Amino acid sequence: MDTVFHALAHEARRGMLRRLASGECTVGELAEPLTMSLEAASKHVKVLERAGLVHRTVDGRRHVCRLEPDPLASASAWLHFYEQFWNQRLDTLEDLFQSRRPRKGNKR
Repeated sequence: MDTVFHALAHEARRGMLRRLASGECTVGELAEPLTMSLEAASKHVKVLERAGLVHRTVDGRRHVCRLEPDPLASASAWLHFYEQFWNQRLDTLEDLFQSRRPRKGNKR
């Protein structure tokens, strides 16, 4: 799970995963909208591969990547567990705002 969160920590890699969610892409296609070299994009793809989020196949000179979403399930489960604490704090904050709201006919 550490490698998944590390892979997700960079905006460029998250963007690559978003594009791969629509279908397979070459490394060049993944690099195209980014302001980075093909070599830099390839390094980002390697990080995604190590995390198990991307599978790359080589067809001649073409490196085709596809999304492997399964590792995201463990990260999602981990985050889901902590969501209860975020929701509890938001509920507490909402209660605080509600208790400070002036009641009709009552000025504060």
